[in-house]
Amino acid sequence: MTRVPFHLVEFSPWPLTGSLGAMFLTMGLTSWFHQQKMLTLILGVLLILMTMLQWWRDIIRESTFQGYHTLKVSMGMRMGMILFITSEVCFFFAFFWAYFHSSLAPNTELGASWPPIYVYPLNPFQVPLLNTAILLASGVTVTWAHHSLLCGNHKESIHSMMMTIMLGAYFTVLQAQEYLETSFSISDSVYGSTFFVATGFHGLHVIIGTLFLVVCLIRIIYYHFSINHHFGFEAAAWYWHFVDVVWLFLYTCIYWWGS
Repeated sequence: MTRVPFHLVEFSPWPLTGSLGAMFLTMGLTSWFHQQKMLTLILGVLLILMTMLQWWRDIIRESTFQGYHTLKVSMGMRMGMILFITSEVCFFFAFFWAYFHSSLAPNTELGASWPPIYVYPLNPFQVPLLNTAILLASGVTVTWAHHSLLCGNHKESIHSMMMTIMLGAYFTVLQAQEYLETSFSISDSVYGSTFFVATGFHGLHVIIGTLFLVVCLIRIIYYHFSINHHFGFEAAAWYWHFVDVVWLFLYTCIYWWGS
């Protein structure tokens, strides 16, 4: 039988368990909001975490130890990651559309002004500017990690990845503190809604990207990546750079121009 360069995926339970976890998570959030019950929510979170760990384990085994990720498979995965990031661009585009729809022509309910009357926006030159510097610095350190991998410098790649993860975690902590100190909430007119939805989803992406980088750091420590075979890291780096670029648009449009 002729060997094909494509990976024929075996039957896996993880898409099913992941779908069930997402369903329980959605139902659990609804139950938590309306009835203050968290059992379904906890079940959904645990199911998703289990699926993540098991699915990542299988993919790491396939790519590192079984050699299934050939050049053809790697090219397909690159295209898949590009399409995924493109879908994320469309996702955030919808939030910016909603923001500019309300801010460029504020109606009388908002006092015909932006920000609306009695809404006091955050100072863009305090914590938001610091967060911008943190994310830009993390983009530098993740590029440093990539360069270190290409040069075969194992020690430097570990150090730069640790710095990137710490910067991502620091950004999350600062954003959480910023949310606690705002004078408005998500229910304060369309300004609060668009602000917290756009920046909140970006914060969620930072957390996901940080977890992505943590997995890559563990794989670097265990020598799973080589000079020519490290797409898992490249996917994480692409995702992190996407998060950086989205934040620059958020800072410019919502924090600075919108204030």
